[in-house]
Formats: sequence, C-alpha cells, structure tokens
Amino acid sequence: MTEIVTSQTPPILQGPTEKEKKYDRQLRLWAASGQTALESAHILLVNSGAGCVGVETLKNLVLPGIGKFTIADGAIVKEADLGVNFFLDKSSLGGLRSESCTKLLQELNPEVQGDWFPKKEGPLDLKEVLGTGGVYTMIMYTYPIQKDDLALIEAYASQHKTPVIAIHSAGFYSYFKIDLPGTFPIVDTHPDVEKTTDLRLLNPWPELVEFSKEMTENMDSLDDHEHGHIPYVVILLYYLEQWRQSHNGENPISSKDKREFRHLVLSSARANNPEGGEENFQEAEAAINKNIVAPRLEDGVKEIFNHEVTDEFERKSTFWIIAEAIKIFYQKHGCLPLPGALPDMKAQSNVYVKLQSLYKAKARKDAQEVFETAKALPGGEDTDFTEVELFCKNARFVKLINAAGGKRELGETFAVEKAKDQEAEETYELTGGAMSLPKSNFFIYLALIATAHNPGATAGDVTTTIDGLVPQASDYERLLQAAQEVARAGGGELHNISALTGGMVAQEAIKIITKQYIPIDNTCIFDGISSRCQVLRL
Repeated sequence: MTEIVTSQTPPILQGPTEKEKKYDRQLRLWAASGQTALESAHILLVNSGAGCVGVETLKNLVLPGIGKFTIADGAIVKEADLGVNFFLDKSSLGGLRSESCTKLLQELNPEVQGDWFPKKEGPLDLKEVLGTGGVYTMIMYTYPIQKDDLALIEAYASQHKTPVIAIHSAGFYSYFKIDLPGTFPIVDTHPDVEKTTDLRLLNPWPELVEFSKEMTENMDSLDDHEHGHIPYVVILLYYLEQWRQSHNGENPISSKDKREFRHLVLSSARANNPEGGEENFQEAEAAINKNIVAPRLEDGVKEIFNHEVTDEFERKSTFWIIAEAIKIFYQKHGCLPLPGALPDMKAQSNVYVKLQSLYKAKARKDAQEVFETAKALPGGEDTDFTEVELFCKNARFVKLINAAGGKRELGETFAVEKAKDQEAEETYELTGGAMSLPKSNFFIYLALIATAHNPGATAGDVTTTIDGLVPQASDYERLLQAAQEVARAGGGELHNISALTGGMVAQEAIKIITKQYIPIDNTCIFDGISSRCQVLRL
C-alpha cells in the first residue's frame, strides 16, 4: 500500500532559484540566453574628464549582472569629484578614482567582478591595460581623451572585432556613438507578436490543406456549436479555394477583391446561432488584410540575401552560413521557413491543439531542412540546430546593423540638418506658432566634438575648430548657441544629464552584448535643455 501511495505522489515542485528571483524582470526581456551572454561579458571603461557619465553607464550594467568590468582611469580623486560622482565619497579623496569607483560599484552587485588600472598612482598606460586585461567584449571611453589612447583603442577594436562606444557629456548636452565591427547581425529582434504571425494561407502545405478539407467537407450540415467553432484559419482556407475557383485561380489581393472576399466570408456566418454568435467568422474577416497579402521579402532580409561575404571574420560566422541556407530554402520554396506560432482563436480545444501541432511540425520540418543545408555548406559542419531554429523563427525580421560603413560626411549632414531647421522655423511662422517641428541636435554634436580633446576651449576656440571641420558652419546662429553652452560648461558634467545618458548607453550596450533587440545606428545626441534625443548616422 505504501509503495502505491509513493508512486502516485507527484514530485516536489521546484520554485525559482534565488538568481531567477533576482533577475526576474530582465529574464522576461532577454531570456536565459541573453542573461548568459551578459554574465560572460567583460567591459572596459577608459574614463577621463569629470568621470561621471562612464561610471553611470557601468552602474546600469552592474545592476543586471554584467560578468566583469575594468575601469582604466589615472585620475586622483579631488574635492570637485565628490559633487558630480555618486560613486565617490570623502574616504576616496586623494586615492585613485578608478579603484574607488570599482569598489563602490561592486557593492551594487557582489556577483560582478571588477578591476581597475593603474594599480598605483602614476600615468595610465592604456597599452598595458589592453595587453594584460584579456579579451574585452566591449570598450567604452569618455571624452576628453588623448589622441594616442584613442588610436590604441581603435587598433585593438579592429584586431579583435570589438564594439566601441564613445561617450561625451558636458553641461546640458551629451552624445554617444557606437562603432560596431563591420556588419553586425541581430537575429532576435523581438518584433511585435502580431507581426510575426505567418499562417501561410496563400501557400498552405499538404497536411494543412487536408486538415481544412476534413473540417469543411460537410460544412453546411454541421450543427451550430461545431459551425461556430471552426478555426478562422480553416474558414479562410475554405473560402479562398471557393474564390479561386470562380476567379481563374487568382487570390483576392487587391483592395476591391478583398472587400468582396470579406463580404463572402461574413455572409456565410449563421445569423441566429444560439451558441452566442459566430465570432470565428468575425475573426476570419478581421484577419484578411494582414494574412492575405502578396508574398514579399522584408528589406532587412533582402539586404542579408544580397550581402557579399568577403571578410574572414564573417566567413567564420555561423550566422552567414545559416543565412545562406535560408536563402537556398527561399529560392527552392518561394517562402521563408514557417515560424510555427499560431495566434489564439475561437475553436474547440482539441481542434485548436491539432491545428497548433500542424504549424509546429511544419516549422520543425522547415528548420530541419535549413539545418541540413547549412551542415552541407563549407564551414557549416558545426552548425547548431538551436541556432538554426531561432533564425528560422525570426527570419522575416533579422536585422543587419552596419554602423561601420555608409556614414554621411559632416558637411553633407550639416546642410541637411540646417535645411530641416529652416523648415521648422517656416512652419512655426506660417502656423502662427500652432505647429512646431523639432529642431536638429546635430549642431550640439559639432560643438561637443570641437572640445573632444580640449574641454577648456572658449566659444571662439570651439567655432574655429568647427570651421576646420565644416567650413563656414560657425556662422549659423544655432551652432553659435551650442558652442557658447559647451564652452560655458568647461568640460564639467551635470550629474542628472550624465546619469540619463549612462542609462541610454547601457541599454544599447545590452542590446549589442545579448544580440537582441535593435541598437541605434550609430549616434544619439541629447539636448538636456529641450529634453530631446536625435539619432543620426555619422
């Protein structure tokens, strides 16, 4: 008797671990795979100037559990530092700023490792940091920075294909710029769930066609309960077949045809169904516009299919091997692999489960075909099926970020942004102030880069430097205003501006590390006076 009771006792349910509880909210955002990538990352911060914005960025990476960070900062803590940096206190005075910030940052999350350079007072040897700190996942640096140090960072990033983020905060202004190593693909872009649905209504596979025929073989003789619970996928497949028979095999793609097809579907619903109406037919009608469309490739997919792999680093990437396999699949079948997700719909539970299993089975079959194709390609022997499955699921929305190329020249950008400003002013005058278009932040960027290596520059110095970058640009009134504000700041940081900027930088850094969501491409400029951001490709 005891044995029977024991065998029937369900196993003890395991609750979430302490780590899962701690990181619960972020695990919902980037899942276990993203958290693993974050915990495996090592970030180098080359800190300078007031030293606040870089540390604020690290704070927002330490809290979610970055694996390790290293601060390279040769500054000695002075009284002025205590007013702009929350990660320094009176006990830090006279000590290395890098050491004090590292220790206080680690208090936020003891699981995160921290290191600092130099180990004793003296000039910072960045060459030593880059040579002895291991391989960095990402490098961030703040302005002002020595040109020699910048050259070292760029050389390291080029050799190791390391993403680099430059950050500059002065007064009410800031910007950060992301430099990615060549083409940077993002597979898990997290599109809206509604956009990822692919019911394959215009190109159904045999098993789905057979399932639909079985359900609609005696459609008119179904009782009210069964008729009111036919899944809308089946309803649409049934009436699409009827439509094609009376329209020379053509699908209802045009707006006019869709209106007629919508009427055909709705007119087939039973008006007095005692089961509570026929919501399934209403669902079918609502799904027509989104699901009965001419097949087309998203621009991002076209860009990937047309991309020529020439870089040795890209040749070794499994991404491009899988991308080539999916391209072969598309050329063979005229469609991308099926994602396999099925939206909720009115249906009997057993029917919905069967329909759902059909979509999942088809998705697995497509992924398996892509996997076998990838394995057969040169260099694809070690392709992982899980990676292929994720790629197939997100194939329509895979994004190629190419922040290393195709940037617009400063002079060209100046002309474009100045024209936008003038249009904004004209609109404001024509509407009597009722409508105002946003002004460009590009002129803030110009003023900030003019002080990148000279934070103490006067307004005159700033405009002279800008004229060297973009001839006669300093004559523009808005640029003069930006130059005066940057010069007034004198390289000083406002903690609230730096904290906000650090939060934005950390958000983009996490996207790059986890390779999820879509990072900005490539420069974000913030105006703290108007509380407005602008993203430009520079």
